[in-house]
Amino acid sequence: MSNFPAAIYIVSGIFILCLGTLTTGALIAVLSTRLIRSVCGLAICCLGLAGMYYFLRSPFLALMEILIYIGAVCVTIVFAVMLAEPDEAAESRQHGILWGTVAIGVAAAIFWGLWQLGTRVTWAVPQFRANSGSVEDIGKSLLTTYSLAFEMISLALLVAILGALAIARTGRTKS
Repeated sequence: MSNFPAAIYIVSGIFILCLGTLTTGALIAVLSTRLIRSVCGLAICCLGLAGMYYFLRSPFLALMEILIYIGAVCVTIVFAVMLAEPDEAAESRQHGILWGTVAIGVAAAIFWGLWQLGTRVTWAVPQFRANSGSVEDIGKSLLTTYSLAFEMISLALLVAILGALAIARTGRTKS
């Protein structure tokens, strides 16, 4: 029992590391003025989210988060940026401070609500069935337990491929 408090600190540290990665990536994605930096922030945010999924004992969703969002969506966005016109006009920021303040207020309200929900509600611990991780077990899980997630991932990949094809079809115009 003497190792129990040390385990709590290790688990809490891993959770804080995943949360910090997620928050840092989100802030980079939102606050960056360059599109490539925003995409890198999105990738870092998705990596932190994958860590949170793994922390919540869902390694399948963690792997799919990495494969789909980092491997497909972020790469498609980078592909689109490379094919876009470099001389596009920048948007003007007239009410940036006002909308930033509103966004921070909404984010604080959502955070407070989730904090209250997480601390005041007693959550039932789900009973997990351990599997061996074989191809057969993963196939059964994909077609039964995770069928909706599997279909949504397929749809996200389809949209990413169609977007890449639409961008590649028009290509860069030369003046």
